[in-house]
Amino acid sequence: MNSATPPNTIAFVLFSYAPGEPAGYERAVGALAEGCRQLDITPLIITSGPDEPGDADHPHMVRLRSLTLPRPILKPAILAALENPEPVRAELHQLLTDHRADVIVWVDALYGLGYLDAAPAGVPTILQVHKVRGDDYFDRAIAAATAVCPISPFMESEAREQGYDTSAWTIVPNALFAPARPAEREERERLRTKGPIRIVSRAEPYKGLAELLQALPDDWDRPVELVLAAAGFEYWPGMQDEVFAAVRAAAGLRPDVVTVLDALPWQEVQPFFAGAAATIIASYEPETFCNAAAEAMSTGAPVVGIGIGNLPHLVGDGGHMTSADQGATGIWPALAELLDDSDRYHAASRNAVLRTAFHSPAEVVRQLAATAAVTLRP
Repeated sequence: MNSATPPNTIAFVLFSYAPGEPAGYERAVGALAEGCRQLDITPLIITSGPDEPGDADHPHMVRLRSLTLPRPILKPAILAALENPEPVRAELHQLLTDHRADVIVWVDALYGLGYLDAAPAGVPTILQVHKVRGDDYFDRAIAAATAVCPISPFMESEAREQGYDTSAWTIVPNALFAPARPAEREERERLRTKGPIRIVSRAEPYKGLAELLQALPDDWDRPVELVLAAAGFEYWPGMQDEVFAAVRAAAGLRPDVVTVLDALPWQEVQPFFAGAAATIIASYEPETFCNAAAEAMSTGAPVVGIGIGNLPHLVGDGGHMTSADQGATGIWPALAELLDDSDRYHAASRNAVLRTAFHSPAEVVRQLAATAAVTLRP
């Protein structure tokens, strides 16, 4: 494709995709697809089978027939399904050809099938780096890609520390579904003094949610509302059930303030955060981007969390980071101090909005396309 000609179709490949899936890769693709639609570009999403109810509502999503995976997905099932990858590669190449993809985004080296190098000749490809794998899948995907785009400064630094030459890579962050829409000062002040703490997370043990609720001070009297969702993959069988049980047990220690809520559709997360005084990110393993923090910040809700991974880069002066050695116990006092200091709180709220102002879906699609020297419509 001539780079001066705007693309008609951008393909996104991620074999675990499902609309509304409460997971980072899938959520990132959903926002990019929204950005494509805003730019009058068709977002072709290629994922694995089998078919699911509701697929007909997503006409630009195509399921591979050569790759079917159970739900929830476990990594051994992935490796077994790709033991003979040639049928998958051939079908993927054919789909990209038939749908006339002008640009291809491999959402991951393995989970996005970037290592298969299945692009039709002459079509520019972009490898997103949501995770630095440091394996043969990663190396092959990097070698095949036109452009490599880590989703955060943390991911770029992780790759560099593992010995990768990142000098030609371009950081392109995840997008928000909707532009930043902060509450008016009067409403934000009301939320500071009386609003709930709202948390949105998938059920993963390393999110630190049970530990966070267990550390809740006895004198804490403000509502804590936690949206907890099950994703389509697990690290071991029954992992998510274990997390739900642990979180509900911890919430049961303080039923006067803690409520565990059902999953939300992607588009409802930002409006949910708009009614929060603040959010908490209690992950004790590094977040590679942290969509929930960005979504909260876009509404003016400051973020308090453990200062590891990408969180310090993303949040900056839009909230407060605690030290990792304090764990969950350090979060509640830091949050209370922020809520009690009106000037500091409102400064953090304003800064949070400013730091997410350039994460609109159309803008991020433009950034992504530019890395492959593709020009989009104004």
